[in-house]
Amino acid sequence: MRVTLIKPNIGRMLSGPYVDEGRMEPLNLGVLAALTPPDVEVKLYDDRMEPIPYDEPTDLVGITTETYNARRSYEICAEYRKRGVPVIMGGVHPVLLQEEAQQHADSLFLGDAETMWAQVVDDVRHGRLKSVYNGPVGRPQPGVLTRRDLFEGKGYLPLTLVQFSRGCRFNCHFCAVARYFKKQQYYRDIPEVIAEIESQPRKLVFFVDDNINSYPELSIKLFREIKALRIHWVSQSTIDMAEDPELMDAMLESGCLGHVVGFESVDPRNLKRMRKASNLPRWERYARQLKVMREYGLQTWASFVLGYDFETPASVKDTADFALDNKFTFAAFNILMPYPDTPMFKQLTAENRLLYGGKWWLHPDYRFNSAAFVPKSCSPEELTQACWDARSRFNSFSSLIYRAVDFKTNMRNPVRFATYLQFNPIFRKEVFKKQGMRFGIH
Repeated sequence: MRVTLIKPNIGRMLSGPYVDEGRMEPLNLGVLAALTPPDVEVKLYDDRMEPIPYDEPTDLVGITTETYNARRSYEICAEYRKRGVPVIMGGVHPVLLQEEAQQHADSLFLGDAETMWAQVVDDVRHGRLKSVYNGPVGRPQPGVLTRRDLFEGKGYLPLTLVQFSRGCRFNCHFCAVARYFKKQQYYRDIPEVIAEIESQPRKLVFFVDDNINSYPELSIKLFREIKALRIHWVSQSTIDMAEDPELMDAMLESGCLGHVVGFESVDPRNLKRMRKASNLPRWERYARQLKVMREYGLQTWASFVLGYDFETPASVKDTADFALDNKFTFAAFNILMPYPDTPMFKQLTAENRLLYGGKWWLHPDYRFNSAAFVPKSCSPEELTQACWDARSRFNSFSSLIYRAVDFKTNMRNPVRFATYLQFNPIFRKEVFKKQGMRFGIH
């Protein structure tokens, strides 16, 4: 028996299909392969960098689907179903829009695969694939090490993805993660995390947790254990980590280089609207918290969500100024996207402010990094242009040089400087390449 796992592309540029040069390992597919019985042959195809051999014999195709690549996922499903090959679709998007996804796949897997994937494979063996499987959400990868042999030769960035937890305890207004995990966070056993890191050769690790420091007492236990591994690592965290000296000490001693930090907005009115609980009580302390992070030498990958009710082109410019003034290692100026079945989506639907018929992820006229709704304080076109201007400024060559010269973070030591120099040009190129891309290939 053979199972084919596919990571879909997002779409195409004017010159042809988009090739993601900043692609990371599809960790979820490596876990799925590890959960597959050993007598089953598993093939992985990454649509972001290689053609899919639709005519290659296989008994089941598994596709992981996010909202951004839903249109492309449906195209892939159609090709296999034309050939009579059953397709099962999983990921966040089918959970948010089960009825839509069922129109394109033979089966849906909703939830975590750890407890039920073996049953899916057995059902295919016996010709009884169900239309829906509901896997309970819970502890990640119990007793399972990711199959990384499937990643070889695919040109992924030279860092290893590992998970300690899934989900987030916060309930931000715009976030699909809160909807998927119902505001819960599930932790993997620390010895299994250590074994995962030790099972691979790289010394640079990215913990894919949505918020690795939600529960500091657990995080500190992990950091103290990985200290002996002598690795360098990054993850995602809320800025309130700077309020906990014990946590900061443990992070630095364990080899932390920095974090993706969701600032989202520098306007407290917008933070209140988006229910960014981790930022709201302390928004006026950004400067002090950033000072703490700089003293610890942590590099910051800043993330912003732009387009809430008080957003204007001037406030977007202020956000870019804030990112440049603080010499962040990277910054993402993301337009607020109404993800289906989130509180934000429901609000904009009720207010008749959605564009593209509400389904921007499928609409042939939607373009990547464009506003998909009508903002309150400016036009969709003004918001789109302002965010593009912010990306252009932050990722200019002059900005890259200006931000590099920071002796407390980006030039603190050779490892941090090498990280800055290695990844900034790649991400800069991707920012300019993806702007205005259409979804889907056909």
